[in-house]
Amino acid sequence: MLLTKECDYGVRTIRALSSGEKKTVADICEVEWVPVPYAYKILKKLEHAGLVQSLRGREGGYQLTQSLDQFSLYDIVAAIDKNLLIFECLGDNSRCPFRRGEQPCAIHAEFERLQAALVAELQAKTMQEVLNGGNEPL
Repeated sequence: MLLTKECDYGVRTIRALSSGEKKTVADICEVEWVPVPYAYKILKKLEHAGLVQSLRGREGGYQLTQSLDQFSLYDIVAAIDKNLLIFECLGDNSRCPFRRGEQPCAIHAEFERLQAALVAELQAKTMQEVLNGGNEPL
């Protein structure tokens, strides 16, 4: 499983806003090389998740709604890709074609373990820690 390009752009968007200052879409796109059509879509998802807010008007733009020590990479990824799954059989509505009756296939338990490990690792550090490499606040 690979994280999508949108997830990459979502993380870069948060990095662009990490100073806490309001930034326009043009600012974000220029600094982080996010294509404009993606930027609007990603910002809408991040706003819906409560990570950023839009400021309307001539002096408008976007800014973070909370400090970087209040959320993790997982929060960004989950905002962008609602179904963060390493294998589709882990989805709520998926049915493994190799299922024996009501029991999942023998590999399913290992996929579940790996899925839990991925989520735990994405939640392990705050964005403050990620962007600072564990050093002092930005």
